[in-house]
Amino acid sequence: MIRTIIIDDEMQGRKTLRNFINKYCSNVEIVGEAESVKEGLEAIILNSPDLILLDINLPDGTGFDLLEKLPKMDFKVIFVTAYNQHAIKAFKYSAIDYILKPIDPDLLVEAISKVKKDDRLSEIEKKLEALLSNRKSVEKLALPSSNGILLVKIDDIIRCESDSNYTNIFLQNKQKILVTKTLKDYDDILSDVGFFRVHKSHLINLRFVKQYIKGEGGYVIMEDNSQVEVSRRRKDEFIMALKSI
Repeated sequence: MIRTIIIDDEMQGRKTLRNFINKYCSNVEIVGEAESVKEGLEAIILNSPDLILLDINLPDGTGFDLLEKLPKMDFKVIFVTAYNQHAIKAFKYSAIDYILKPIDPDLLVEAISKVKKDDRLSEIEKKLEALLSNRKSVEKLALPSSNGILLVKIDDIIRCESDSNYTNIFLQNKQKILVTKTLKDYDDILSDVGFFRVHKSHLINLRFVKQYIKGEGGYVIMEDNSQVEVSRRRKDEFIMALKSI
């Protein structure tokens, strides 16, 4: 059973989660509920949960504040919150699951189905570390690899290259990391922080473009001297993006 605590300042919100879990999640045991940061800390210390369903806005702080106050984080977190653009961006960069209110029971079941009691503590801690680093401004990206979760600074990423259902991430220090997500996943995450998908197989950090060579689509030379093809279809949009940085 997945020992779970619900932390939400709205009684109706806690009731809805409880009802959906009792109806659809037979592998989940609710071992505690709380409506504030203070009560949440007490419930976590007392019950040692495997999972916390955590709201962002609490009467005496935020869900982020709660996580920062804990001496250790050996549990998984699914945020359950009303729409908050910056918070959702932080979740995506940190590979943390979230569900928007009003709660869709299918999405709740899907998120809980990803929770495994044998997840490595180091991976959970790294995801939460990335989340807390990104709570005010996006700085780090949690990369799922075959060796676990790696945290990298977004400003250190030169480019991303598709490798079937995987992605190779190339860093300033010449390190190459193979991650278990598609290039589209990183296009969705990084496109609003200075990255541009110049080709179906390539996503580049515009800050690292050294030169653009004209052609039918042309190609770019990056600061690490790699050459990346620009598709004819993306050429005009790419040139506009390059001029805007």
